[in-house]
Amino acid sequence: MPTSAELRNKPTVEMGVVSTPELVRQRGVLEHTEKMVDKMDQDLKTSQKHINSIKSVFGGFINYFKSKPVETPPEQNGSIAPQPSSRLKEAINTSREQESKYQASHPNLRRLHDEDPIPTSAVTTDVYPKNSSLRAYHQKIDSNLDELSMGLGRLKNIALGMQTEIEEQDDILDRLTTKVDKIKSKS
Repeated sequence: MPTSAELRNKPTVEMGVVSTPELVRQRGVLEHTEKMVDKMDQDLKTSQKHINSIKSVFGGFINYFKSKPVETPPEQNGSIAPQPSSRLKEAINTSREQESKYQASHPNLRRLHDEDPIPTSAVTTDVYPKNSSLRAYHQKIDSNLDELSMGLGRLKNIALGMQTEIEEQDDILDRLTTKVDKIKSKS
């Protein structure tokens, strides 16, 4: 039977782990959009130069003898995949490691062929009452609190990693807003 700590933390941690690929995908979309806005800005500058040169009487002659600008090659569709923030990567990797350790040590989740005993707690039995049933109850509570603490730690790391990723994406959005406003003012 799962403990109350497992029931409370497991879905939340899984939700955090599952939502990280969506954050990474969003980062990719934002980075791609930023590149497209940069290209639009460059195209606007080039177009404005052409318009200005056409406006002058001798603009056509100047353009004919002027060297053509070096164009950057178009970006291919197979671009590099977006990378999440290092803090988010670290939190997810740590969570996966802790999950596998947890499943390996939990009596209800261990594989049937795995007959290793459950690791004993570092707490000595001198702290617990002498009554064996009361001692077992206290040890069970301590074990549940350890599991709850570990789950909350995993959840905290995932949340902090996601917060860092979102803050970095907010910076990208701020840059995008500035660039789009700049392009709007030109047109």
